[in-house]
Amino acid sequence: MQAIGIIPARLASTRLPRKLLLNQTGKTLLEHTWRAARGARSLSELVIAADHEEIASAARSFGARCVMTGEHPSGTDRIGEVVRREFPDVEIVVNVQGDEPELDPAQIDLAVGLLRDEPSAQMSTLAAPIRTRAELDSPSCVKVVCGKGGRALYFSRHPIPFCRDANVDALLAEETPWRLHVGLYAYRREFLLELTTWPVSRLESLEKLEQLRALEAGAVILVGTIEHRAVGIDTPDDYARFVARWNQRSRTQES
Repeated sequence: MQAIGIIPARLASTRLPRKLLLNQTGKTLLEHTWRAARGARSLSELVIAADHEEIASAARSFGARCVMTGEHPSGTDRIGEVVRREFPDVEIVVNVQGDEPELDPAQIDLAVGLLRDEPSAQMSTLAAPIRTRAELDSPSCVKVVCGKGGRALYFSRHPIPFCRDANVDALLAEETPWRLHVGLYAYRREFLLELTTWPVSRLESLEKLEQLRALEAGAVILVGTIEHRAVGIDTPDDYARFVARWNQRSRTQES
């Protein structure tokens, strides 16, 4: 079952302008992510879907295959254009976020494996345990509740499940019932192409969470559990911390 990865790469960014081209480590953020994702054993190909020639030029400079796209409202729509045009025979498509330079490639393999093992599922994604009150309470940290077999029941910016009686802090310190959604998706090709033609759903509009469009339509989304998630780069402080970690690792390897 052939699987490919696509990194949707957009030049503009609200909180951190041109973030994918930042290169204080000697490599762009996009190159770091591409090199990390290339370690996934399940992918037969990894492609960058770019909206601007600067992104395409940067991708070509480090040897990546890059496909130019039109303007799109989301990364999923950008991926859909590439798959529809370039990959008629692929079976599984993985959406790899371009701003996760410390991505563990084994997590891509997990998402692909979930679809290969369960023919009834249209999508897969990942989640990690929530262990801090800050993550639990933050609307920027999306939570997911799953049922039997890891099937997603709902995604929300609100802390779900709601804890009526137990001590929240004690639960966080023990076997936490809360899961943080990790925005890496694998899709079956035909479902991805169908999904990108649907209008925004009611729940998606309320929560501003694209995956709810699929859930609301009755799709089966499987959620794999990981212990640690990659840190997405959204702000100047995020990037500064990544650069510091990268420099520290480089010094350690040299010593």
